[in-house]
Amino acid sequence: MVTKPAKMYRKLERPYTRREYMGGVPGSHIVSFDMGNLTEDFPVSVSLIAKEQCQIRHNALEAARITANRYLLKDVGRANFHLKLRVHPHHVLRENKLATGAGADRVSSGMRHAFGKLVGTAARVHSGQRIFTVSVHPSQFPHAKEALRRIGYKLPTPISIVVDTGQELVQ
Repeated sequence: MVTKPAKMYRKLERPYTRREYMGGVPGSHIVSFDMGNLTEDFPVSVSLIAKEQCQIRHNALEAARITANRYLLKDVGRANFHLKLRVHPHHVLRENKLATGAGADRVSSGMRHAFGKLVGTAARVHSGQRIFTVSVHPSQFPHAKEALRRIGYKLPTPISIVVDTGQELVQ
């Protein structure tokens, strides 16, 4: 079964998160929430902030994480950054699958009892909430900003990039 377009799931609806009452919730595709150097305290933090509220599916978050991690590993080095994913996909998504093809009208029940099967998870993000944060040294600030810009293309909401420190930056 193909992945449905993100426009089907980006609006905030009633949260559906009680996994103890559900069977067969698909696992999250997110491999890691913290990447890079986890021990060093970096002076500059740059965050990606959502401008609108939406739901971001787990596979979109993983695609964004991979994009930023690859760029930072290549241009900054493993020991010179800390990338943190700040949201977790708790909301379970459902889809009312309909049969297609010959004889589908005898098999499908249409919209009768259309509760839907569990197809994935999504993170509920509100306006102004931080999604990703990159911490680097001041000399690596342009690379952190570029990594977050690339992440923005993978997400279903407009984004803004905010610097979380009051120090003077080298550009």
